[in-house]
Amino acid sequence: MTDQSNPSPETQAARKLLTAAAVRERAHQLLDAGLAGRLRHFTVDPTRLEACADEVATTIREAYPSLDIPFHARWRHFTAGGHDRLEAVMAGAPWTEAAEMARSAFDLAIVSVLLDAGAGPQWRYQEGRTGDTYARSEGLAVASFDMFVSGAFSSRPEDPFRVDADVLMALTADDLAAGFQVSADNPLVGLEGRATLLNRLGRVVATNPDIFGQVDDPRPGGLFDVIAAGAEDEAVRATSILDALLTYLGPIWPGRISLGGIDLGDTWRHPLVEAPDATKELIPFHKLSQWLSYSLIEPLEWAGYAVTEIDGLTGLPEYRNGGLFLDTGVIALKNPEDARHAHTVDSTLVVEWRALTVALLDRIADPVRARLGLSAETFPLAKVLEGGTWATGRRLAKEKRGDGSPPLSVISDGTVF
Repeated sequence: MTDQSNPSPETQAARKLLTAAAVRERAHQLLDAGLAGRLRHFTVDPTRLEACADEVATTIREAYPSLDIPFHARWRHFTAGGHDRLEAVMAGAPWTEAAEMARSAFDLAIVSVLLDAGAGPQWRYQEGRTGDTYARSEGLAVASFDMFVSGAFSSRPEDPFRVDADVLMALTADDLAAGFQVSADNPLVGLEGRATLLNRLGRVVATNPDIFGQVDDPRPGGLFDVIAAGAEDEAVRATSILDALLTYLGPIWPGRISLGGIDLGDTWRHPLVEAPDATKELIPFHKLSQWLSYSLIEPLEWAGYAVTEIDGLTGLPEYRNGGLFLDTGVIALKNPEDARHAHTVDSTLVVEWRALTVALLDRIADPVRARLGLSAETFPLAKVLEGGTWATGRRLAKEKRGDGSPPLSVISDGTVF
């Protein structure tokens, strides 16, 4: 890791990008540019936000008529098809204390979220215990859950419900293909990238036993102890979860942009992003890290910690939330032909789409709350997302394009979208 004793100006500037605040501030810069008509690829029509909020409120009332909405987190996908898979595991797990349970839950969430980039339209997973078939996020969740509970990530046969660094380092794309039922007729987008990401996770965990556990026991779930140690009066700020993930798991991301010796992960370039230092033209998103932050809230709560300031995290810049704003006309392509071909993650078009998504999720939250008669305190952004914007984006995609595909196609290596 980078020398912490005397950081260079570039290193200090880079660290500021490893925050949700930087994601939010720079996304709103590009929204302001869009409102001023200065973006290269998109126009923004804020008058369409009210109709968009109507669509989201309709989805929420249909799915959660009592308005008792959980957080947007990986745990929702583990109940796909109405099956409470986690409850079945917890009933037979060998844990004797809350911290053991939390480490195991962290293990599961971290691996499952890192495997949760877009699956592509063709891939399916058939669950053996139910015979049900799932696709996309639910399929990825159930497949990774099945691998976890079968002990595929554990080096201890007597304790299958864990993830060990040595297993992750040795994992191959073929191993993942077997667990995810991948074949020529059932292709999974970014298979190699997913396997490589887990290999990198294993190496980071193994080489930092002071963070992730004892010398003979390093595991991703060791982050629970790091985060819990920073709690004040049994309370953990949600942004502290993200801070820990970006600090300690930052090296797992494929080498993209590095500044001052720090890999910036899910950070990209856009010419209109302003900054007074070396981070000019750089915009972070940290989508999977924030998705994981949301997904670690509940394990911390199960272990007795209160998680506060959840709205310090941002909305997630992925294709369901982004598709919501395209399909409701809040944003529109300046060149409709751009919808006809796929775009790389680092393209200016995709960077603009993701930035607008983050900023507009902030804008849509209050109109949605107003329609439901709820406050920001009782209905944080994490519930707006779950209720919510993500589900509405999926619903509209299905209504407008029968296969449920997003309105824009992104070329992904399995580590971003």
